[in-house]
Amino acid sequence: MKIYDISMEIHHNMPVYKGRDPKRPNFSIDSDFSTGTAYETRLDLNLHTGTHLDRPLHMIPGGEVLDTLKLEQVITRCKVYDFTDVDHKIRAHDLSKKDITEGDFILLKTKNSILDILEKEFIYLDKTGAEYLKDKKIKGVGIDALGIEHSQPDHESHILLLSNDIVILEGLRLKDIEEGDYFLFAAPIKIKGVEAAPVRAVLVSGI
Repeated sequence: MKIYDISMEIHHNMPVYKGRDPKRPNFSIDSDFSTGTAYETRLDLNLHTGTHLDRPLHMIPGGEVLDTLKLEQVITRCKVYDFTDVDHKIRAHDLSKKDITEGDFILLKTKNSILDILEKEFIYLDKTGAEYLKDKKIKGVGIDALGIEHSQPDHESHILLLSNDIVILEGLRLKDIEEGDYFLFAAPIKIKGVEAAPVRAVLVSGI
């Protein structure tokens, strides 16, 4: 058995969506040994920073929140697919070359894991790709970008997936992960009533 950490490290200067400063996590010290008997740190973090999970409320008014997520949706077998040969966006045509079946949880490995482009024009899943995955009735999809999409009108990929109860994981780090079958553990922090949550995502092989 081998465990792979596929999560981003949280720190102030980490890559954030489009390099926007309000997305950057900020740390402050509530207590240290000069003011008390314990060291305690406070973290101000946008829930869509780093490795995280999206719920329908993120893009759909009145959509489901984190409370209704079943752990079986994010602690599950999964398949990693290599799309490092794809430029700009992953389309239905690209996905059709892979053996994706109903109930799969798939992770999309792209150039994002290799090149320093997370704050720039990263590779994403376009509307045709999201439609393809919806029709395949997959369980979930993860990507090594800070968003499943960008620069699409009306957030088409998000809405196609989330409206069909397909879990979205964003901010994965897949540079050292080969295409193949794994077991995924991507349970989010248990926060009530929110549209997203940080995740410590790991893959396990050999089980």
